[in-house]
Amino acid sequence: MTKNRLEAFSDGVLAIVITIMVLELKVPHDADPAALLKLAPVFLSYVLSFIYVGIYWNNHHHTFHAVKHVTGGVLWANLHLLFWLSLVPFTTGWMGENHFSKWTVFVYALNLLACALAYTIMLRLLIAADGRDSIIAKAVGKDAKGYISLALYLLSLAAVFVHPLLATACHVAVAIIWLVPDKRIERILQQEHSR
Repeated sequence: MTKNRLEAFSDGVLAIVITIMVLELKVPHDADPAALLKLAPVFLSYVLSFIYVGIYWNNHHHTFHAVKHVTGGVLWANLHLLFWLSLVPFTTGWMGENHFSKWTVFVYALNLLACALAYTIMLRLLIAADGRDSIIAKAVGKDAKGYISLALYLLSLAAVFVHPLLATACHVAVAIIWLVPDKRIERILQQEHSR
């Protein structure tokens, strides 16, 4: 199967996810700049989640650029990923509205972990579909960044019971790890084109 419809659908879902998140930012009824300070937790949770959705979109784009075809299993794995990403506006809003309280950060961490696991599953299915010598297999390699991210998400689930901001620091660390687009795929694609 070709991948065009999967990419178009995924782009649309991710655009809607970002749109829903921004709708959680309510305009203050007070014209005093101090009113904006009350929105700080909501805004900070939005910024973090916007970065996360942007990272997933960026990596999704790069990943599918390196893939030749998809299978039915890949389609379901992609829907699985989109399901967890579609919950990000809810967990983001709950966390921001409740000023990063323990249980809201815990649920947010679970959501991020589920997204990461879903992406990992999708990658494994893509590699299986394209083969061990494929561009995607070479680009992903041992996926150290992916497994470090999973470890940090698991750590954040425990850290939240020490202090919610410690768990949030783990989430920020993962975002920093992935903020620079993954160059592995671009590098492998350039090598393949130069042959």
